[in-house]
Amino acid sequence: MPISNSRDKTKVISVGAAEGQGPREILQQVYLALQEKGYNPVAQIAGYLLCGDPVYITTHRDARALIRQLNLQEVMEELVRYYIEGE
Repeated sequence: MPISNSRDKTKVISVGAAEGQGPREILQQVYLALQEKGYNPVAQIAGYLLCGDPVYITTHRDARALIRQLNLQEVMEELVRYYIEGE
């Protein structure tokens, strides 16, 4: 039986959200990253949601990679539901 060396294994690097992270957590992280960079987070996220263009989102703290994990249709539906019905 060959001896297994740790160099023989593929190292997985996690960039972005941990598994199981929901849209709320992702949006909160993106919001904070935008705020830290001096942007208006609400305006930037709204711009992204309207057109899907990731240039509205900073790369700071991997925010752009995080937000691209979201299903925009589902987020928009949830926002409308929340706005109309409350939480």
